[in-house]
Amino acid sequence: MLVTVLASGSKGNSTLVQTDKLNILIDIGTNLKHITEKLDEVGLSPKDIDYIFLTHTHKDHVSALETFVKKYKPVVCMGKKMFMDLKYLDKYEDILILIDDFDIDDLHIEMIKTSHDVTESIGYIFTNNNKSLVYITDTGYINQKYFPKLKDKSMYILESNHDVEMLMHGKYPNWLKQRVFSDKGHLSNESSSLYLTKFIGNNTKYVVLAHLSQENNTEEIAYNTLKSYLKEYDIDFNNIFIAKQDVKSRTFEV
Repeated sequence: MLVTVLASGSKGNSTLVQTDKLNILIDIGTNLKHITEKLDEVGLSPKDIDYIFLTHTHKDHVSALETFVKKYKPVVCMGKKMFMDLKYLDKYEDILILIDDFDIDDLHIEMIKTSHDVTESIGYIFTNNNKSLVYITDTGYINQKYFPKLKDKSMYILESNHDVEMLMHGKYPNWLKQRVFSDKGHLSNESSSLYLTKFIGNNTKYVVLAHLSQENNTEEIAYNTLKSYLKEYDIDFNNIFIAKQDVKSRTFEV
């Protein structure tokens, strides 16, 4: 399984997952031009995308979806409430409503219910050839009941949205600070790092910190926070990467 983050941040999010049989996008924020350019950089075109999985329907995760589906006709996978929110998909035929864990060709998909200020939000575990990717962004917390299935996976793309001090002393209005900080908001560097101390195991190859706030975080602070937590919990792990807004990541072989 190959994983490439095409965009990550408040202006748009999209990640490419490739197996021997499938090309999948998780979310499709930004715009068609950006998605096309980044796919071209990995040797694909939009018509090569078989499925799009949505985490939720905020603009920075679906802004290119309407144009993309009209032109290229992938299967769009989402929860029932997401489908109800996206009225322009009412007559689109290639919809897969997600109800339970399932398989597509050589890929097994598990869903994690996340907590965000939308009608529905989902995280995913994708497994191919006994290697697994965990993808969780835009959530105020991760329910402890999911910890057993999230432990010791091959790769984590996990939100590390904000530094709490930067957020609380920054220029956001109080209502927005409270939204971000709430249990239906975004994971802080500290929360993300604490979760990763619970999840990282002997089989973990990569961690990618995602959806960093441009206003309330820096790559250095996010990275150093995680390293500090790993040291505190005596976890020796160094393959930590930061997903960027405008520059695609390297392609990770999981």
